[in-house]
Amino acid sequence: MPVSPIDQQVSVDSTPHASARFNRLGSFFTRPWLGVLSRSLAAIFGGYALAATCSMFFAVALPIARGQAVLTGMMVAIVLCACAALWAFATRTALRAWVGILIPTVLFWVGTRLLQGAA
Repeated sequence: MPVSPIDQQVSVDSTPHASARFNRLGSFFTRPWLGVLSRSLAAIFGGYALAATCSMFFAVALPIARGQAVLTGMMVAIVLCACAALWAFATRTALRAWVGILIPTVLFWVGTRLLQGAA
């Protein structure tokens, strides 16, 4: 019985000893629960960081009384934290979830630092 080319496996790895370790490590990172864990951490800690920096930015940036600016920033931060949790699980990859939360966090932080320096 002839063997079809589909049934044959050709090794293209030049280091067969390292490939066993890589396969074990690679199969570990392809497990679905790691993606869920990463998205959960992005939603929890990334959402908290985003909410905190948003609150700081609004407290400094809004041209209203300081108390009102802080309360407004906190209310917007609560909504933004919920949106970050939705974003973390709505994206295709966990990396995109982290990037989509960390970029606005950094922008809010930089904006806060710039406005504090100007004040």
